[in-house]
Amino acid sequence: MAELSNCPKCDAIFVRNQFRDVCQDCWKEEEKAYETVYQFIRKRENRTAKMMEVVEATEVEEELIIKFIKTGRLKLAQFPNLGYPCDKCGTSIREGKLCGSCAGDLKKDLQQFTSEEERRKEAAQKEKHGTYFAVNEKINRRF
Repeated sequence: MAELSNCPKCDAIFVRNQFRDVCQDCWKEEEKAYETVYQFIRKRENRTAKMMEVVEATEVEEELIIKFIKTGRLKLAQFPNLGYPCDKCGTSIREGKLCGSCAGDLKKDLQQFTSEEERRKEAAQKEKHGTYFAVNEKINRRF
């Protein structure tokens, strides 16, 4: 759904929608930058260029190139040396949001959390079903 917003680049007011996150003027600049980057890396000799080589040759900001990759406008399958940083550690990756190492660490942490939660539930159940002793006054008075 569309909403009124300020452009993150130039601070102009525009109607934000699911397709554009910048104003019309900035969008046009991004389109020019995309064309520049795409024209550069589609040449056979530039297909193996690394991110910094593309940035230097096209003078387009790395963040904008990463945006093109994350939005699917540049397909990494065609460009083997391009990538973007892992959201956690910054290692260059080609898919997802986390590198294999960070994803493994996160998975391990989740498993540890889950097992600890299960242990807490078991302890709470044992505490609920504890044995209670009642003193019967009549038995003690029989003799």
